[in-house]
Amino acid sequence: MKLIIAIIGSSDAPSLSSALIEAKFSVTKLATTGGFLKQGNTTLLMGVDNERVEEALEIIKKYSGVRTELQPIPSVSAYPSVIGTPAIETTVGGATVFITDVERFEKL
Repeated sequence: MKLIIAIIGSSDAPSLSSALIEAKFSVTKLATTGGFLKQGNTTLLMGVDNERVEEALEIIKKYSGVRTELQPIPSVSAYPSVIGTPAIETTVGGATVFITDVERFEKL
């Protein structure tokens, strides 16, 4: 059995979670924050049988697409009244995925 930890953008979380649940994966969803833009992320935890890992990864890949967006520069975003606030084009989306072996115990 494997533990899959998938960190995705929060905007991708609803469709990805629904797709995983529809495919009969058990998913625990955690709200997380990270990165230099301090944007919300969602971390999904899944216990997956070894033979279904590739299936789970394909679903994650399908529903967490990479795209570019304009983001305000954090140091000046505290001043919303400034006209023409500088922004940077940044890549968002995608997934960071960790997979590790786990032992399954029926009762502790």
